[in-house]
Amino acid sequence: MKRIISISVGEVALKKGNRNFFEKKLLSQIKIATKDLGRPNVYRERGKMYVQANEDNLDTLINRVKKVFGIVHVSPGYKVEKDIETIKDAAVKAMEEARKSREIKTFKVDCKRADKKFPMNSMEVARSVGGHILENTEGLNVDVHNPDIYIYVDIRDNAYIFSEKIKGYGGLPLGTNGKGLLLLSGGIDSPVAGFMIAKRGVSIEAVHYHSYPFTSERAEEKVKDLAKILSRYCGKIKLYSVNILNIQKEINKKCPEEEMTIISRRFMMRIAEKIAKENDIDSLITGESLGQVASQTMKGLNVTNSSVNIPVFRPLIGLDKTEITEIAQDIETFETSILPFEDCCTVFLPKHPVTRPKLEDIERSEEALNIELLINEAVEEMDILDIRI
Repeated sequence: MKRIISISVGEVALKKGNRNFFEKKLLSQIKIATKDLGRPNVYRERGKMYVQANEDNLDTLINRVKKVFGIVHVSPGYKVEKDIETIKDAAVKAMEEARKSREIKTFKVDCKRADKKFPMNSMEVARSVGGHILENTEGLNVDVHNPDIYIYVDIRDNAYIFSEKIKGYGGLPLGTNGKGLLLLSGGIDSPVAGFMIAKRGVSIEAVHYHSYPFTSERAEEKVKDLAKILSRYCGKIKLYSVNILNIQKEINKKCPEEEMTIISRRFMMRIAEKIAKENDIDSLITGESLGQVASQTMKGLNVTNSSVNIPVFRPLIGLDKTEITEIAQDIETFETSILPFEDCCTVFLPKHPVTRPKLEDIERSEEALNIELLINEAVEEMDILDIRI
């Protein structure tokens, strides 16, 4: 009897002809997420995936595996030989294990038989296992309609018995849907946007803008810490750190004050586009939410979009701050995001930023700036860091 974690996938199972590609990506991500835990055996068996475990690292393995995108549920359980007596004993053990953590009075056995050569059908296995549990466990009754717990029996090349389905994040495996460049600030929103787009199978890199020495080194370290937390879910993240202080000074000197925010944002987008094109990145990702701040009005976003020709994804566009904060707390970026260090957006912040900018007005103001020179200088002087947990 061996300890295992059974893995249930969601959308991956619907990929039909491409399913093998997606499963290989998923297996690779599971191996990466668990390699520092003794490189446990990760394998497929008749369309299901499993991770071999032991009691010493079971909880840690569950926590790692459930965060791999593409996984809907993980189920700790037992792997045994396809012998009905062995299966029944493992089912009793699974029930005893479950009763240590909660009160259970009723149960139901649910059997799936992928191996149709097994001599008993699913109903016969369920009845036999259920009877054995009743005979060997006190204080239990069968309830086929609304049981306190299910005991699952899954018969494949081996037999697998488990009683718990722990929710994962779902989505698609990393690397199955292209690559995106995340505009990563030190706030609450952009790390959540990175997480949400990575959940759709997108590998991410990140660009961060600062205004050193007007912004502090501690503010820069905060962003690195956020990237490190994201790397738990997204793997290694290449972080491009760009100083835009000279750009902000030029805008402040030569453009209307109320346009400072929107023009700065357009520069950020252009710089990100340049980095993306030079590094074979398919899209930009931002943490903008419609109407949340002055630059995120419908007109503001349209003006921002017009500065680049690359697709821009905004996974938080329809969420409010409460919803975004809940996700940030769940993925553990929130406490770092609210640390009180300034970011580049606070430098030369206008008292009354324009909320309904007109593209022709913004482009007219930008004529006073040497856009290409300012972008090239900023990119040439940027730092590139590899961030990993």
